[in-house]
Amino acid sequence: MVDLIGKYLPTQASAHGDYLDHMTNLVHWLMLVLFVGWGLYFIYALFRFRAGRNPQANYTGVKSHVSTYSEVAVAVIEGVLLFAFALPAWATWVTPHSDDADTVTVRVVGEQFAWNVHYPGPDGMFGEGDIELISVSNPLGLDPEDPAGADDVTTINQLRLPVDRPVTVFLSSKDVIHSFALPVMRVKQDAIPGMEVAVHFTPIMTNGDERWEIGCAQLCGLGHYRMRGFLNVLEQPAYDEWMATEVAKRMPEPEPEPEAEAAEGDAAVAEGDAAGE
Repeated sequence: MVDLIGKYLPTQASAHGDYLDHMTNLVHWLMLVLFVGWGLYFIYALFRFRAGRNPQANYTGVKSHVSTYSEVAVAVIEGVLLFAFALPAWATWVTPHSDDADTVTVRVVGEQFAWNVHYPGPDGMFGEGDIELISVSNPLGLDPEDPAGADDVTTINQLRLPVDRPVTVFLSSKDVIHSFALPVMRVKQDAIPGMEVAVHFTPIMTNGDERWEIGCAQLCGLGHYRMRGFLNVLEQPAYDEWMATEVAKRMPEPEPEPEAEAAEGDAAVAEGDAAGE
């Protein structure tokens, strides 16, 4: 059953994904047993209580407690799945990684119909924002005067992360409820207006030539079908190179120091004199 179900699941690329896939397999085994068991009982009931054998209705009913025992057994099995498997698995990845120096922290803000991604930059601090500053060119309303945001990086529908490092994504929404879905990371969490919800996972493989999608798993309006982004997991050097390039695009060019300008001017005059001679 594990191999059978695995053929129809997305790539498993997160540290906690195996726990969820294991739970999926256990639940499907339970569903299979229930399906076969109740199907056989249904066939038995069709013959056992057919009209030819029971020409007159029996108002006493069945006195056996087999059905009660089976219902209790199913409830016990479901309890075991919940408390022995689901909760311990959940506890392994729900612990926040925000205080870990190795953690990559990202903000993702949903809107109709896009995912806005906000990286804090090399200083590790998110720049302040203001709803009054939101515009087409500034979808997150970042304050250009805030020095903490000078090195911040923003993208739309593109989430890039390094492999083998814990990730914390802070989810929120600008308008309606969206649902941030990363199937390959076995992550799905609602993005709710007025709230910031943390999601934790650790990528354990890069996507290479695969296209890993960011989906919206909540019907959020007429354009819901096009609210689609992409996740790229990179090796650490490639991620650092990309981040450095993006930061360089956003950082202002440093103004030359007066002494440097004077030295350059003197050099230019000297070159001109040499050329005249």
